[in-house]
Amino acid sequence: MKLCCAPLFLLFAISLTARAQTPSAPETRSAPAPIISPEINKDDHSVTFRLKAPNAKSVTLRGQWDKSPLPLTRAEDGIWSGSFPSVPPGVWEYSFEADGLSLLDPGNPAIKPSREPRSSILHIPSSPPAAWDFQDVPHGTVHQHTYFSKALGRPRELVVYTPPTLVRGSTDPLPLLVLQHGSGDNQQTWVTHGKAHWILDHLIATGKARPMIVLMLDGHPLGKTSPQDPNRRAAALEAFRRELFEDALPLVETQYPVAKEASKRAIAGLSMGGGQALSIGLSHLDRFAWIGAFSAGPADEKVTAPLLADVASTNAKLRLLWIGCGVDDRALQRNEAFIAQLKTGGIQHEWHATPGAHTWPIWRTYLADFLPRLFQESP
Repeated sequence: MKLCCAPLFLLFAISLTARAQTPSAPETRSAPAPIISPEINKDDHSVTFRLKAPNAKSVTLRGQWDKSPLPLTRAEDGIWSGSFPSVPPGVWEYSFEADGLSLLDPGNPAIKPSREPRSSILHIPSSPPAAWDFQDVPHGTVHQHTYFSKALGRPRELVVYTPPTLVRGSTDPLPLLVLQHGSGDNQQTWVTHGKAHWILDHLIATGKARPMIVLMLDGHPLGKTSPQDPNRRAAALEAFRRELFEDALPLVETQYPVAKEASKRAIAGLSMGGGQALSIGLSHLDRFAWIGAFSAGPADEKVTAPLLADVASTNAKLRLLWIGCGVDDRALQRNEAFIAQLKTGGIQHEWHATPGAHTWPIWRTYLADFLPRLFQESP
């Protein structure tokens, strides 16, 4: 009997154990409501910002459109909020500051591409649309490329814009613009934050600019360099020059129908990228006949001396030297000194001193003004 009952007892015990281990039904909990930030009122352009920071003692918002930070108010649920009554149209940078710590807006996926991302993006369209606003026109394509740089010995990335005419199957060689970012940014910034692709789409659609291919590459071949280290900056510029000529341009020439003559090639940039454009473009007028510098550091004497030594040859090769800087920009005095040197030496150029500081709103405007001048018979 004992031998017969033992298996039955064992099965009964296993059954009880299994029942004890069966998980109970999970408690039904409602998901927390999403935090909407930024919330834009389309009628009056007022914008409300929100951040959940229950343990913070103070939270403010700093927006590029206003010099004064906005104090936020804490609710019982730990969500801080505040509103600007009216934000002017534009593509703006902003960030939270919680107890002295700068934060991106976790409710906003639009982030300015940077080497050290610190700013979220707020885009308020204009009416009628500005060149950098989305418009219902034929659109080009933005291509991402990862490649192995032989000049640097490691993988690198670049971005290429192709116009709508190329998308529709055109194979005729197109002009090429090399467009460079500033020291805090990367190869994505001219598109994501500068809206260069939408500016080009609009200008091409309205017949104000010629269809062109645009190359944007990472301007930090040696990592971020300090302005206080001229030797490191010089090495970085040389590394950038080598990568451009040995890797980036050959890649674009292989995969896209780009014209190769200097009269169909331009180089431009802002701040650090403008300095790269001046130094490389003016040193290689056999490759680039069109040069643009936005709030840039001027080229040094090694670059300008050969140009001034043969001004006639310089002016014959140079189709356009376009230089712009805001009157409140920290680079204004250096640019004015450079312009004085060009005037004294007789080198043809255009100088645009405009309202604005060392910020993206002025650089978008400069690009929209510069692009229609490129690759025209009479610049």
